[in-house]
Amino acid sequence: MAVTINRPTTDEHAPSPPARLSLTPGTVPGLLDGAWWPRSRDLSRELPALAERLDHSWGRVTRVTVNPTFWPVIPRKVPVAGHTVHVGWFDKEQDPHKLLLFSFTADRLDLLIIPPETDPAAAARLMYAATTPGSLLTASRLMEDERTADDATESRNSEEEWETEGGTGTGTGTGTGTGTASLPAGNPTGPPLARNCREQPRGDRGRLRLCSGEGW
Repeated sequence: MAVTINRPTTDEHAPSPPARLSLTPGTVPGLLDGAWWPRSRDLSRELPALAERLDHSWGRVTRVTVNPTFWPVIPRKVPVAGHTVHVGWFDKEQDPHKLLLFSFTADRLDLLIIPPETDPAAAARLMYAATTPGSLLTASRLMEDERTADDATESRNSEEEWETEGGTGTGTGTGTGTGTASLPAGNPTGPPLARNCREQPRGDRGRLRLCSGEGW
């Protein structure tokens, strides 16, 4: 995969809003230490706010690594208030949905990266899942679970909409739409038909009773 490495420039970005970050409470080990929801895929703009927040609560961030799959440009260095954060990348070795942060005073943080375009409700669910103490779910697994749940919700909503509008086709439901539903054999609906019966001689075996609707 081709990775674009961006050289530092003298252009100044406008101040970034505070980072949307949630960290796992307590000290119970898990595969993730929290979740980060950036507002864009511009690392030069997003990383300073994240590093500044962690500088005060966790330790001065010195280096971060990402998988280049979802980042179009990867800067070598990102200036943060009072210091510089070095940026590296791993193509195959690092989960594409995970960010690694390193500092002088602590080991490292493994954060789930929630895509910028994520719906707020889905982002809240992902943040909750990523900060569950002792969780053994990887970043990619959490994203896959959320996609599966979202697909199931869309399918359920589509079915409910179809039923509300009456639907069409050959289903056996009792919707109120204009479609014509096929009926299973042997299970007629509606009021019973009038039955006209008569007896017919059958020789020594007595008389056979025949009714309309039963073969004649």
